Amino acid sequence: MIERIFTDMPARIARLPVDPRGFPIPEFAAIINGVADFRMIKRGHVARCIRQNRCWICGEMMGAHKAFVIGPMCCINRISSEPPSHRDCATFAAKNCPFLANPSARRRERGLPEARTVPGVMIERNPGVAALWMTRNFRVMRVDNGYLIELGEPDSIEFFAEGRPATRAEVDASVTSGLPFLEDAARLDGPAALRELEQYKKRFERLLETVVMS
Repeated sequence: MIERIFTDMPARIARLPVDPRGFPIPEFAAIINGVADFRMIKRGHVARCIRQNRCWICGEMMGAHKAFVIGPMCCINRISSEPPSHRDCATFAAKNCPFLANPSARRRERGLPEARTVPGVMIERNPGVAALWMTRNFRVMRVDNGYLIELGEPDSIEFFAEGRPATRAEVDASVTSGLPFLEDAARLDGPAALRELEQYKKRFERLLETVVMS
């Protein structure tokens, strides 16, 4: 096992078990044949987090403030498939998750079940930027294969890239590369969906103007 040292690990995450690479195993990770698979979600964990107000990452109880770790496209449509976390847990994940902190990382498909599904429409790319969306409000929507969450107005928002605060140029680049995916999905739903997406884009642009970035 690798002894990996993190200087910013919250106490809640420090209490989690560690995988052979030295990374803490988040509470959401499924255990497959005795091995934690960070790509798979533990059965019932989403519902448990929603119903019991538990942190998506550490599994402990939360207060009124909720932190969502999302990509810029989720900032536009304000939809997440993952429940919220504590702010310090979410910040740690945004800065240290191997996938989120490495823009060149790709999702590994090997060993995943062929019949897997995710709620909503998943954009299978690494956005290169992770947003920390702080809010006190969200709305849970039940869909055929799980839950989706509509995010409330943000109290604050931060962007991270490569384990550090993201620059405005990095956020803009991520948005530019990701928008075609949202536009293609809206186009399939018709003109009304495209008009709605335009409103969402303008709303996000106004929000970006309030965020301090270099």
